[in-house]
Amino acid sequence: MDTNVINLLHKAPAANDSGFFGRTYPAIHMAADQITNEQNLLSISVSDLSKRLMQAEAARVQRKEIGRATWQVMGNRLRAHIVPLLGDVPAQSFATADAQRLIDHLGEQGFTSTTIAQYLVLLRKVVMHGVHIGALRDAPAFPKVKVRSQPRGSFSVAEYRAIIRTARSLRGHSHPVLDQLAAGERFWIARELLVMPDELPWLVRWMVNTFVRPSDIKFMKHKHIEVVRGKHVYLRMNLPETKRHSQPIVSLCPAVRVYECLLAYRAERGYGGAEDYVFMPQLKNREHALAVLNFFFHWVLEKAGLEKGPLGQSRTLYCLRHTAITLRLLYGQGIDMLTLARNARTSVNMVERFYASVLSGEMNVGLLQSRRSRAT
Repeated sequence: MDTNVINLLHKAPAANDSGFFGRTYPAIHMAADQITNEQNLLSISVSDLSKRLMQAEAARVQRKEIGRATWQVMGNRLRAHIVPLLGDVPAQSFATADAQRLIDHLGEQGFTSTTIAQYLVLLRKVVMHGVHIGALRDAPAFPKVKVRSQPRGSFSVAEYRAIIRTARSLRGHSHPVLDQLAAGERFWIARELLVMPDELPWLVRWMVNTFVRPSDIKFMKHKHIEVVRGKHVYLRMNLPETKRHSQPIVSLCPAVRVYECLLAYRAERGYGGAEDYVFMPQLKNREHALAVLNFFFHWVLEKAGLEKGPLGQSRTLYCLRHTAITLRLLYGQGIDMLTLARNARTSVNMVERFYASVLSGEMNVGLLQSRRSRAT
């Protein structure tokens, strides 16, 4: 997700509250079946089509055809770049050159080819909505963007240990930004929260031993977690659906110890109930809670000198999920891609493209040189 989307997320309305439709994009005064005469057709702009699309997509959210987060990202991207750049373009005059303008603009802003391609898909969706409601006769050809997938930088075992050590050493320390604030000056994080939370080292270990996405952290409550003790000791996590995946996640054994320590810590402070969030339970705005955790994790990476991956990627909390999957591929005895993908709520294709792509043959040279034992 690009920086502009992260910065604008808090402005997006929630799709599951009673005032949802009242806070969606303002309705265009003319109904779709009224867009028939030439004067009305000429008055429709790309901005108008964007508003209509968001209303149509809001209805899909209500029908649970798409997720609320998907709808929010669409709106944020429209407001961030598409509408400011192309909003005034008359819908009937939209041409291939306009789509190329967006590509060039985003390239100048430093966006990756993956992000530019996502913006282009959204712009095409806006234009096709115009075709569907009769504002355009057909859609022009769109330029092609060659996408080069760059996996997020996972951490090596040594880097992972360094992150935990650094996070522990910073517990209770005020963030440097607090010293830079003048009296009465506000920051996007409340002053009382600008102290390294005790739970951050637990969060790091938790993510590497549970395969969860950062987005799971926002909505994970204690009622979603069950400790299983049998032949194997692990956590069974029935988390809310993410990216159309709803099956339970099974953790590695170390996650049980992390959870028990965290749960005892929470209980001492009046949290730990079934409906309490596992991380940052005092913050009811869960987008803000995740942003705060990302903020402090970046501080840890900065102090440890690990902000960039081996290919120059900027590292975030998501890299901990990559680390979890990569380490299983490296050290999991006989683990197959399908089992790993299912448990991590992803696909085998995604594992191969983004997680296994950072592995080299030399990392598992023992397996490459191993021989099957002769049958007796």
